[in-house]
Amino acid sequence: MIDTHSHIYLPHFDNDRADVIDRAKESGVEAILLPNIDKSTIEPLRQLCYDYQGYCFPMTGLHPTNVDKDYKNQLTIVEKQLLKNDIIGIGETGIDLYWDKTYIKEQISAFEYQLKLAKEANLPIVIHARESFDTIFKVLDNFGGELPKGVFHCFTGNTEEAKRVIDYGMLLGIGGVVTFKNGGLGEIVKTVLLKNIILETDSPYLAPSPHRGKRNEPSYLSLILKKIAELRSDSIENIDMQTTNNAKSLFLKQ
Repeated sequence: MIDTHSHIYLPHFDNDRADVIDRAKESGVEAILLPNIDKSTIEPLRQLCYDYQGYCFPMTGLHPTNVDKDYKNQLTIVEKQLLKNDIIGIGETGIDLYWDKTYIKEQISAFEYQLKLAKEANLPIVIHARESFDTIFKVLDNFGGELPKGVFHCFTGNTEEAKRVIDYGMLLGIGGVVTFKNGGLGEIVKTVLLKNIILETDSPYLAPSPHRGKRNEPSYLSLILKKIAELRSDSIENIDMQTTNNAKSLFLKQ
C-alpha cells in the first residue's frame, strides 16, 4: 500500500511520530506521500523526509484554505522547493468554498498558478475540492493546452463528478470517507475502473471507521483497502496491487 496523502509532519504527531511510522510499516504501507500546506510547514515536512528518506516523499504547494492576500509571496516560497529536485508533486492546491469564501478570487488565481507550475515541472497535481467542483471544473476547462496528471484528493463527489475527473485524465483519491455509513462513495467505488483509484488517509484527518472522529494515521490505510475490496467483491491483494501501481505510476516514476 501507498498512502498518497498524509500530513504526519503536523504537530498532531510530535509525541509519537516514530511509532506512527513503525505502525505504518507493520501494516504494509511501503511509502507515505506528503503534500505541503503553506510556508510554515515546509521545514517540518522536509525534516520528516530527511529522517525517513526513501519512505516519506515531499510535495510543494499552497493549500486553498491558507490562501490570503499574501498568497503570491507564499507561492514564491513553495515554488523554490522545486530547486531541490526531489519534489514528487504540486499540492495540496485547489479550491475550498466550505470554510471561507473571503479569498475566492485569490484561491482561483493560486490554483491556476499551481496548475501551470505542475505542467511546466512535469509533476502531478494534488487537488483539494470542497464544495467547489463546478469552480474547479471551470478552471480546468479554461486551462488551455494539456492538463497535468493528478488526483482529486479525498474525493467525495457524485458519479457525474467522478466521471468528469476521470475524463480530465486524473485519479480519484479514496480515503476514510468510503468507510462511513453515509459517506456516499459506495456506488462510485463499485463502478469506476480500478485504474482510476489511489488510496490515501489525509492523516490526521478523516479517520476511517471504527476510528472515526479520532486522529487518523497511515496504518489505517488497511481499513480503507479492506472496505474497497468489500464494495467491489474483489480480493484485498488485487486492490492493493493495482492501487499501489497506480500511485507509483503517478507520483514515483520520475
